[in-house]
Amino acid sequence: MRMHMLSGGRLRMSKRTYYPDAERGETFELPVSCVLLRHAQGNVLFDTGCHPDVAVDPEGRLGMLAKYMTPIMPADDHVLTSLRAVGLGPEDIDVVVCSHLHTDHCGCNAFFRKATIFVHALEMEAANASNSLDRGYIREDWDHPGPLQIFDSQTDLFGDGKITLLPLPGHSKGMTGALVKLDQSGEFLLAADALSVRANLDRRTVPRNTLDTDLFLKSLDELAKLEASGAKVICGHDAGQWDGLQKGPDAYW
Repeated sequence: MRMHMLSGGRLRMSKRTYYPDAERGETFELPVSCVLLRHAQGNVLFDTGCHPDVAVDPEGRLGMLAKYMTPIMPADDHVLTSLRAVGLGPEDIDVVVCSHLHTDHCGCNAFFRKATIFVHALEMEAANASNSLDRGYIREDWDHPGPLQIFDSQTDLFGDGKITLLPLPGHSKGMTGALVKLDQSGEFLLAADALSVRANLDRRTVPRNTLDTDLFLKSLDELAKLEASGAKVICGHDAGQWDGLQKGPDAYW
């Protein structure tokens, strides 16, 4: 199995959202990461990043959310162009795993019409709630016809232990990571927004955009445990870590 790190866009946000000691008004840039897993039984995409329209018409696509997460990527910086760089198109993806349904993680779901979409049951519940837009859910991102697989517990995607979905609630109700086991590079935990930036794990701090603090800290402890056992934790939006990762065609094996 091969693992490719793919760009799903880039955002600017208030730094105090993730770093409690940051100055008021200070901002920072966040990469939006997606991950392609080329398994013998099918191509799996973990998160689909920002929709292409976000780069050219932020307010039109994001509405009020554009005030809090400002897109700063060029028009061609999204998961579709990232996939083309490794020789694939949307029709080549068999499974899309949604870590959760916030707009910067499932914005391109509509393009993967062939794929089975995996979403945690609690995440579907949150996305359908009356206050979902206030919490970062945009129906146009995730409400599409096509194969849908709802799960509510730890799930071994292909039954061979290579890709295991792990519920890591706190940031959102159905927040889910993926434990990936590669033959040569070892284990990786794709944390998405269970750990957006590394500092939250190192300092055990809770981002301001957390839904449930107690659950977030329990998930943080689980991430620390997995890291101690040898897994490399991949954050959802950490620019420093992102810069040091192999990306695109340069895969992990």
